[in-house]
Amino acid sequence: MQNAYRNEASHVFLREEAVNAKKVLLSVILGLIVVAAAFAADVLWNIFTTPSAPYPGEIRVYDGQKLGSINDFRLEAINGIQYIDANSYLLTVTGLVKKDKAYTYDDVINNHASYEKVVTLECVEGWSVKALWQGVRVKDLLEEAGYDQSAQVVIFYAQDGYSTSLPLSYIVNSNIMIAYKVNNVTLPAKEGFPFQLVAEGKYGYKWIKWLTTIDVSNDTSFLGYWESRGYDNGGNLP
Repeated sequence: MQNAYRNEASHVFLREEAVNAKKVLLSVILGLIVVAAAFAADVLWNIFTTPSAPYPGEIRVYDGQKLGSINDFRLEAINGIQYIDANSYLLTVTGLVKKDKAYTYDDVINNHASYEKVVTLECVEGWSVKALWQGVRVKDLLEEAGYDQSAQVVIFYAQDGYSTSLPLSYIVNSNIMIAYKVNNVTLPAKEGFPFQLVAEGKYGYKWIKWLTTIDVSNDTSFLGYWESRGYDNGGNLP
């Protein structure tokens, strides 16, 4: 009888030891998983947060002002990056004008006065980038087309189907420009080559990229891509 008790106790002890061993093994495995996950997270963090190399020729200080990097801009697009061939590109000015105009890329940048200005792009998502923009004034293009000065709005259209509108008075009186350079670098495709509207004082969804058409209009009810989805039509910064 004592032998039976001893055998049973021995079996219980062995079972407990096996359970304990499994617990230890499970703890070791979980520890390894945690360490591996932490290592993987650290690798991914470094990959996605390490800044890309600066663009050749990019400047980061202008007139005593520190500028953000081109790499700081986040991709905001409704249909991915648009790759436009400068050789076949045309910028159309149409609508309430005396004569429709169609400008090649070279026409715009070589045959019009160029302006530079430091302006901060602020996105409704909470990020912002201060940059030096170089481009031509929209009103210079409108004047060449003979725009109707009693018109109310200017509607902008992009290669990817994006659109937005702004008051004509704002475009003219604020000397709003379309930029072909940022921080002394020709606009990369990601940032809107060949032209991005620099809508100073407006949220980023008004800064239309890959611009193809400028339409002078009296359609004050027009709503652009995001505006028709609930965004404020004015887009004014606080």
